[in-house]
Amino acid sequence: MKSALPKILHPLGGKPMVGHALTAARELEPLQVAVVVRHERELVAEAIGQLDPEAILVDQDDIPGTGRAVQCALAALDAKAQAAAVVAGIADGEIVGDGVEGAVVVVAGDVPLLDGATLGQLLSAHRADGNAVTVLTTEVADATGYGRIVREPDTGDVLEIVEHKDANADQLEIREINSSVYVFDAATLRKGLGGLDSRNAQGEVYLTDVIAFARTEGLHVRALLADDPMLVEGVNDRVALSVLAREMNRRIVEEWQRAGVTVQDPATTWIDVDVELSPDVTLLPNTQLKGATVVATGATIGPDTTLTDVEVGVGATIVRTHGSLAVIGEGASVGPFAYLRPGTSLGRKGKIGTFVETKNAQIGEGSKVPHLSYVGDATIGEHSNVGAASVTVNYDGVHKHRTVIGSHARTGADNMFVAPVTVGDGAYTAAGSVIRRDVPAGALGVTAGQQRNIEGWVARRRPGTAAADAAANAHGVASGLGDQAQRQLAQQNAAGAPTAPQAAAAQADPADLAPVPGADKEGKSH
Repeated sequence: MKSALPKILHPLGGKPMVGHALTAARELEPLQVAVVVRHERELVAEAIGQLDPEAILVDQDDIPGTGRAVQCALAALDAKAQAAAVVAGIADGEIVGDGVEGAVVVVAGDVPLLDGATLGQLLSAHRADGNAVTVLTTEVADATGYGRIVREPDTGDVLEIVEHKDANADQLEIREINSSVYVFDAATLRKGLGGLDSRNAQGEVYLTDVIAFARTEGLHVRALLADDPMLVEGVNDRVALSVLAREMNRRIVEEWQRAGVTVQDPATTWIDVDVELSPDVTLLPNTQLKGATVVATGATIGPDTTLTDVEVGVGATIVRTHGSLAVIGEGASVGPFAYLRPGTSLGRKGKIGTFVETKNAQIGEGSKVPHLSYVGDATIGEHSNVGAASVTVNYDGVHKHRTVIGSHARTGADNMFVAPVTVGDGAYTAAGSVIRRDVPAGALGVTAGQQRNIEGWVARRRPGTAAADAAANAHGVASGLGDQAQRQLAQQNAAGAPTAPQAAAAQADPADLAPVPGADKEGKSH
C-alpha cells in the first residue's frame, strides 16, 4: 500500500478492511474469534479493540507465512479452551483435551466483500459432506499471483493448492483460485500444522500444505466454488482498494434502491455499510452518507451533501450541507451551504438556512436561523427567529459560554450575543445590537445610538466624485431647477470646497459635528 497505515486498516464502506472480515466472522456466531497481528502490531491491536473487543489478539513471531499465522492462532485458542476446561472442573483421572474441537474457519483480513452468508454456505457444505478441509474458491480470467486449485479428475476433490511461484506450466493454466478462506476440522488442522516447513520458493510456512497432509491421511478435501469472484477479491494496493470500494458501494446502493430508496444518481452517491435508510427516502446527486447516519421516511438529502453520524427525521430536507453528529427533526429544513457541527439538534419544522454554522446548539420546534449566522453553544426555544448575520459570541479566549434565546423571540439582523446571556420568551432585539446583558421576557433589547444625517457632507468632503454628481443631480431634480441652474450650483459647490486630496486629509468640519436641531450635546433627540 506504500502507507504508514497497515493494509488491513485502510477503510472502505466506512470500516477498515479487517472490520468487514470481523463482521462476516461474527455472523457465524462463533465460540471465539482470534485475530493474528504482526506488522504495525500496536496500530492493528488498537483498531481490533475498538472493532471487536471480545476478539483474542494473537501475536505472530518472525516466522513468515499463513501457516505460521494459523499455528499461532490455534495455539492461543487451544490454551483458552484448556483453561476453560480446568475452570469448569475435571473429574479425577480425566485428562484435559488438546483444545478446541469442531470446525475452525480461517478468513483473510484483506478480503472486504466476503459476507457472512457466503461463510455460512461454506460452513454448511463442510458439515454436510463431513470434510476434513473445505476451501472457498472462485474462477477468474487472470489468475496471476493466486494459488491454483488442483482437483482430482474423477471426484473433483481438491488434490492440492499450488502457489503461483511454485506452479508448473500446466498448473499456471488453471483459472480456479484459492480465496484464502477455509474451514478445517480442528484435529486435522492441529496435526497438519505440526508437520509444516518453509521449503518453498518464498521461504514461508504455507497453510495450504495442510491440504496435502489431509490427502495423505485419506481425508476428504473439497471446495465450494463462489460464482461471484468479487466476494473473494483481495486487496494488495490502492488501485484494488478503490475498485473494491466502488463495487461495495454499488451493491449497497442497489440494495437500498430495492428496499424503496430513490437514488437519483448511483454513480455519485456513497453510502457506508452502517447507514440506515427508510422507504421513500430520496438521495440526490453527490450525496455521501457516512458512519451511523439514519434517515427517516420521506426525507430528501442532497444534492452535494455529506452527513456523518447524523439522524434525519421524517420528511426533512437537507441541501448542500456538511454535517456530523447532529439531529434533524421531522419536517425540518437545512441549507443550502450549511455546516452542522457536533451537538447540533434542530427541532421539528425548524430551519437552518443558507451559510449558517451551528455547533453544540439546540434549536427548538419551528425556530429558524435563516441565513449568514453562527450559533454555537446555544439554546433556542420554540418558534423563534434569529435575524441574518447574527453571532453567538461564545468564547472569551479561555472558556466557552452559552447563549439562551427563549420561545417566540425575534432577534434583529446583525446581532452579537455576548455569552453568557439570555433573551427571554417573546423578547425582541433591535438590528445591529450587541447584547451583553439579559433581555427580559417581552422586552426590546437595543444598544445602537440614534442616527444623525449631516446634510451636504458628500458635496463638501467628496467633491468631483460620482457620488457628489449624483447627489447634486438629485438635489436639482428635487428642487425643480433647470439644467443651467444645476450646472451653476455644481460650479459653486466645486469652487467653495477643497480638492479631493485636501478633503481626505482635512479635519472634520465643526458644522458636521454640531447637534441637530432639537437635540442635546450627545445628539439625542427630545
